[in-house]
Amino acid sequence: MVLASAAALPVLLGTASCRSEDLFTGPDPLAGPPRPAPDVMTLQAVIAAEHNMIQLYRAAIGGDRAAARAHGLEPLLAEHEQHLARLQARLLVPAGARASPAGEGLGSARGRVAIARLRAAERASAAGLVQRLGPVEPALAQLFASIAASDATHVTALGG
Repeated sequence: MVLASAAALPVLLGTASCRSEDLFTGPDPLAGPPRPAPDVMTLQAVIAAEHNMIQLYRAAIGGDRAAARAHGLEPLLAEHEQHLARLQARLLVPAGARASPAGEGLGSARGRVAIARLRAAERASAAGLVQRLGPVEPALAQLFASIAASDATHVTALGG
């Protein structure tokens, strides 16, 4: 009789088919943090590219202020800083993750190379952003399209 009542206990308590994995419905704490969503990964890549563009502009401006003014680089840099702020507003970025200005400036003899490099970087950025439009959410696609249009006008402003 004891065996029969012990076997019936789970049925009486309603736990006959209850397994430990059935009780836990959240993420596996041993699996580490979940992977970011594809839109988040795309946004992180665009933020990194914008950081690189800003560093490139700062390097070009640091080398020859007169040439930078002549080519109108400072307003273009300011636009990229605004783009970065808009992108970062869409994503929580840890305080320590923001890139600092890049190292050495370019000498005046390399100023033309810097402008050509900026023009190529702007052209590549515009094309890259257009390629990213399809798979992202509409609001993010609109932001990318706006930045791509700005980058395309920068190519023209840089003589391209």
